[in-house]
Parts: sequence; structure tokens; C-alpha cells
Amino acid sequence: AEAAALKQLAVDYLHPEVGVTSTDGAAFGRNYFNRASAPDMEDDEFADERAEVLAEAAALKKLAVDYLHPEVGVTSVDGAAFGRNYFNRAS
Repeated sequence: AEAAALKQLAVDYLHPEVGVTSTDGAAFGRNYFNRASAPDMEDDEFADERAEVLAEAAALKKLAVDYLHPEVGVTSVDGAAFGRNYFNRAS
């Protein structure tokens, strides 16, 4: 029983796209983001900070993808960037 429960937890953790299914009729929650009294306007300073945070998150995501997929390789856009390979030369 414990092994089956542990396996189910591992599957739930590894596959977040499956989602959560509820079988209890008494389980409910409120969505405070789509309610009628939610504020529609966002301050300029919050919007700027939000844009900075999203840009930083996108940069971190790119770094994470580069780290997790080394088979992609590195592309160079600078023509002056070059290096010598001292391991495969004839001498």
C-alpha cells in the first residue's frame, strides 16, 4: 500500500500536466482573480517591475534550457570570436 502511494506521488510529481481530479463534492475554492470586485488597473511602477521580473525569468529559463540540453551547442554571432583547439592539432 505504501509503495503504491509512493509511486502515485512520484507520477503526480513527474507529470504536472495531468492535473488534479477531485472526487469529493465538498471540495471547493474561490477564485479571487475573476471576481467582479477585482481591480482592473495596474500601477505603472508595478507594471515596470512586472516586466523586469518577466524578462529576468525568461533569461533564467534560457540559461536552464542551455544547461539541461548541452547537445544543442553554442551558436556564435560574432565573426571575430574564434579559438584554437590544442587537443586535435598535428604537432
